[in-house]
Amino acid sequence: MGEIVSLEELAAEVTPGCKLAVPADYCGVAMSATAAIVANRPQNLHVVCVPVTGMQGDMLIGEGLVGVLETSAVTLGEAGGAPRFQDAVKKGAFKLMDATCPAVHSGLIAAQKGVPFLPIRGIIGSDLLKTRTDWKTIQNPFAEEDDPIIVVPAIQPDVTIFHAPEADRFGNVRIGRRRELLTMAQASKATIVTVERIAEESLLKTEDSAAGVLPALYVTKIAVAPRGAWPLGLWGEYGVDTAEVARYAAMARTPEGFAAYMDGFARRLREAA
Repeated sequence: MGEIVSLEELAAEVTPGCKLAVPADYCGVAMSATAAIVANRPQNLHVVCVPVTGMQGDMLIGEGLVGVLETSAVTLGEAGGAPRFQDAVKKGAFKLMDATCPAVHSGLIAAQKGVPFLPIRGIIGSDLLKTRTDWKTIQNPFAEEDDPIIVVPAIQPDVTIFHAPEADRFGNVRIGRRRELLTMAQASKATIVTVERIAEESLLKTEDSAAGVLPALYVTKIAVAPRGAWPLGLWGEYGVDTAEVARYAAMARTPEGFAAYMDGFARRLREAA
């Protein structure tokens, strides 16, 4: 496991109709891989945002590749709303599975643990229960008094994708304190990762170096992509290119501006690297 491949071979793991889990902007977004996925044109993706998405999700939506979006929010942060998402929602271009952050994490944890659902509080009384008919209200079997609780079904992605600082030649990947990446990987059928660099020594060699490492057992393929999260940031490596994100937000307000931005995106990724 944890085979080191080209970026193109890695992106080919994302096939039409697959359930694709992507992390939030602060957690290592594989933007170089996103460009490679867009070039392959896989249709009808079920994108699971853990628990939200931003520029990556907006791009996939703008390219018409999303059939289902499961998320708690889509936002470009300080750059404002996600324009292609907003336009697509108005047009009913995909099925929106509105969620909460704890519900998304609970669904993934259920899949990670190999159980069909996980109970969660805090949703009773929400309008979400009118649209999320897959969330069920049950009686707490351990309570003597009336105690309704929500159970959310397990979320098992076909593919998880993210960007990390480094992997080693054995396929282990450093994820640091981003423990949701571990949950995503263990819940998924396959995990593909882009990294800044490959280390020759095992990241599991010592107790100190092993801290915050995703073992190769849970990694399917790895590709080297220097500055592969750009224009988003990567913890401990580089910050967000706020000017570029703002540029995207402005251009993506129209379909024509979005198309013009995407036409040059792959080239700007190469220049940023």
